[in-house]
Amino acid sequence: MAYGFLDIAVTPSVRAAQAEMNAEQAWLNFEGHREFDRFTDNEAAFIADRDSFYLASVSETGWPYVQHRGGPRGFLKLVDERTLAFADYRGNRQYISTGNFAADDRACLFLMDYPRRARLKIYARVEKLRLDEDPSLTALVTDGAYKAKLERIFRLRLEAFDWNCSQHIIPRFTEQEIREAVQPLRDKLLELEAENAALRAKLAI
Repeated sequence: MAYGFLDIAVTPSVRAAQAEMNAEQAWLNFEGHREFDRFTDNEAAFIADRDSFYLASVSETGWPYVQHRGGPRGFLKLVDERTLAFADYRGNRQYISTGNFAADDRACLFLMDYPRRARLKIYARVEKLRLDEDPSLTALVTDGAYKAKLERIFRLRLEAFDWNCSQHIIPRFTEQEIREAVQPLRDKLLELEAENAALRAKLAI
């Protein structure tokens, strides 16, 4: 676990919880590195393959809010080694995350790869941009084939990230992943059906 991520996540109350469970020594003198404040090629590839993520914000009353964000694969863009961005399309028009970020720009993202049981956690600060505010960034995150109304751009400045262990992640598969997995079986079935049809035709002569 990256020490930089723990710098943010571990508070006095977290320390108390660790002590209660006799786990404080595991992290009290943790001599981790601080290299997890910049994305590497490994994170870049992982992020580019995601078609959804979970986004947490905090309201002015202190209540947390977690939102699922989905789109075409790779819609969360890596702008540089410390910056992410994504197009914000119209949804149910509650604008809870948008409002929360106006008051408190801190966010936490969970990116899941269920088939491979991998999870990337990201702390970031969020900035809302108008569509005409940064044309090159708008062009980067816009997918013309995705038929939804684009309302704004969110740019995220990385604070720290961490990879979680795979324990308790139940593998799940999308429709596309299942379709790709069974395609060789479909191809083989078509081949066998063609062979059977040819044999029946010969027997009928």
